[in-house]
Amino acid sequence: MSLRALSANLAGTEVPVVTKVVSAHMSERRKFYITTAISYPNGRPHMGHAYEDIATDAIARYHRLIGDDVFFMTGTDEHGLKIAQAARTNGQTPRDFVDGMTSHFVDMTQKLNISHDRFIRTTEPAHYECVQDLWRKMVAKGDIYLDRYEGWYSVRDEAYYDESELIEEEGEKLSPQGTPVEWTVEESYFFRLSKYQDALLKLYEDRPDFILPASRRNEMAQFVKGGLRDLSISRTSFDWGVPVPDAPGHVMYVWLDALANYLTGVGYPDEGYKARWPADVHVIGKDVVRFHSIYWPAFLMSAGIALPKHVFGHGFVLNKGAKMSKSLGNVVEPLAMADEYGVDQLRYFLIRDVPFGQDGSYSHEAIVTRTNADLANSFGNLAQRTLSLIFKNFGGALPWNGTHDEMDTQLVRQIDTSINDFKRLFDEFNLSLAVEKWLRGVFLCNQYIDTAEPWKLKKTDPERMKAVLATLFVAIRDLTICISPVIPASADKLLDQMGIAPEDRTFSSIADINWYARHVESGFVLSQPQGVFPRYAEPEVAA
Repeated sequence: MSLRALSANLAGTEVPVVTKVVSAHMSERRKFYITTAISYPNGRPHMGHAYEDIATDAIARYHRLIGDDVFFMTGTDEHGLKIAQAARTNGQTPRDFVDGMTSHFVDMTQKLNISHDRFIRTTEPAHYECVQDLWRKMVAKGDIYLDRYEGWYSVRDEAYYDESELIEEEGEKLSPQGTPVEWTVEESYFFRLSKYQDALLKLYEDRPDFILPASRRNEMAQFVKGGLRDLSISRTSFDWGVPVPDAPGHVMYVWLDALANYLTGVGYPDEGYKARWPADVHVIGKDVVRFHSIYWPAFLMSAGIALPKHVFGHGFVLNKGAKMSKSLGNVVEPLAMADEYGVDQLRYFLIRDVPFGQDGSYSHEAIVTRTNADLANSFGNLAQRTLSLIFKNFGGALPWNGTHDEMDTQLVRQIDTSINDFKRLFDEFNLSLAVEKWLRGVFLCNQYIDTAEPWKLKKTDPERMKAVLATLFVAIRDLTICISPVIPASADKLLDQMGIAPEDRTFSSIADINWYARHVESGFVLSQPQGVFPRYAEPEVAA
């Protein structure tokens, strides 16, 4: 690690022997395919959409940092009765309606700095080809048959529910999600879902990490053990969907259509799709885990296609502990929040304060407290103090040589531990705890600078001052690279000031013991440092 080499260079000694856990990813470049659930654009994006995009983006960026060949896909699910009804209400055709609504989701990904490689729309011709090929394979397996559907259907969920699943409030039947259901009768093609009950249970047993976190797996296993009924997978009461092959008047059930997007995005049915498939992880909301962990693997088993490696069901983001609802008047648009607090500040709060896989809550006070305390006061102030001391006392030239102290080596070990903990926890999808471990490294750097007091050393011990500021410079660089998946724009601004080339912003760069020496030899000179994390100040209220 460059910090260890630096402390040794400063002391004129051999590199201290410090145990380091090196990720296996560092020695290989493996493919990593990650997706969000595609958003249903019957309305504008809400905080749930933003949270899923931000968390998935952080995971994708992390895997790029460890050297993986990442393919990250998001997009919109544009068919179904709910879209047709919303379009009719707005006096538009379904296509015009989804074109307009999807533009808001595209704008959100751009605003929130989402680094997707593909934004898929299920109205693309390539998607029709994909899902129709999937249908034909399921027919060839003998898993699709024509019958008559009678049962409860939720337009809002685009889902069918058994009578036993319904709840009743004030004489009205509702789905388990609390949405209205209606009795539906029509001719329909069915998928033999019941045939795959044992295979699904074996999947959950053989691959316990197929559904994450474990609580979601347990819920799905219990549901499947309760018995699976065959699934209605076509509709004739509306026509806004993918046509069923060789069945005029039938369009595909929107979830069969939507789930197939993960194959469309990597080129299915062309054989080249196997270069990316299977997906490493589908990041989805907990309310759609059933579709992704029961229906989706059953469809793939039927079609003879490999299953994804993981399905991760994250929790809800609540407004002051309450689920967002138009009737409660607590729905906040994520782009307005990004404008209010800053994009990276919002990203940091959501990943730091919402345990990945559980519900989390946000409020104005919580976001301001977190971002001011962690980003502005702790990390931002650390970077500003260190870089300003180098600029002021060395004209921006990076300090070299100097008097090494055991305190430097101790900080090296501690930062090394923080970064390795961060990596381990990101690998385990424990994002919030990973950021907590990173923040511990920031706190340790602040303790170090407060103890060493380099601003006093210019007169009393200038050689020691060099060692302290050089150690801090590299520690800040390493911590900035580490947290860059969470706050990418801010990290880039800070690394730009420090003269770190884009190709040197990876975990393998952190492990390069000769980096600091090369950076000094390059003649880089630090300019007047600029603060990257401004404190949030409450707007003044006019008297």
